[in-house]
Amino acid sequence: MEAYTSFSEMYDTFMDDIPYEEWCAFIKALLVKYNITAGTLLELGCGTGNMTELLAAGGYNLIALDYSAEMLAEAMDKKLESGSRILYLQQDMREFELNGNVSAVVSVCDAVNYITESAQLEQVFERVYQYLDDGGIFIFDFNTSYKYREILGEQTIAENRDKGSFIWENYYDEAVKINEYELTLFIKEEGEMYRRHREIHYQRAYELEEIIELAESAGLKFVRAYDDYTTAAADEKSERICAVVQKGVQENE
Repeated sequence: MEAYTSFSEMYDTFMDDIPYEEWCAFIKALLVKYNITAGTLLELGCGTGNMTELLAAGGYNLIALDYSAEMLAEAMDKKLESGSRILYLQQDMREFELNGNVSAVVSVCDAVNYITESAQLEQVFERVYQYLDDGGIFIFDFNTSYKYREILGEQTIAENRDKGSFIWENYYDEAVKINEYELTLFIKEEGEMYRRHREIHYQRAYELEEIIELAESAGLKFVRAYDDYTTAAADEKSERICAVVQKGVQENE
């Protein structure tokens, strides 16, 4: 079953522990560090548009894409409420097309882990390289193999909220580095009735070294890897890594 269909309407409810404001502040500080204080940003795997709205409020022009029409519908509702001028596109991050270049690219909430083959992740980096301005940066995060192996693998997480409940079962296959999420949703309707939905998601664990190799094969230069959205350097026990890669400035012949 395609990921993020039924879950889209409950995504913000169940993911309300994500510190989007803190992550956004970290991202904006990195953008300023690399002299990107204006211009157009591209967000890959934008989901329901939480980070997109925050970046747009920071003065940047935003193009944001996601593969899920249902998630984009939630993002469009936020756009109508905020009055922002975000351009949302339903596209696959492996094959996206734009009308022009962007100053920087951003991807949060482990969207790159949904690319389950290294060759396809390299395609993502190639597309980023194609549409980045010279000197532009790509800021993205990913879950580590340590997290899948030690934290998520074989774990069951369940939560009950007023609008619904979910059961999230994890199965990590270390041999192929694939984590399978089996998600069962109970979404409240009229009265005491609930609709039951089931989705299966797959994510691939990547080592930092492999990420660097794939990015550099696409022409991007590795800059730094942070432990989550902090200034600490990533290490072998990092659960989420925030990485920065850059497109080099082309010299005139």
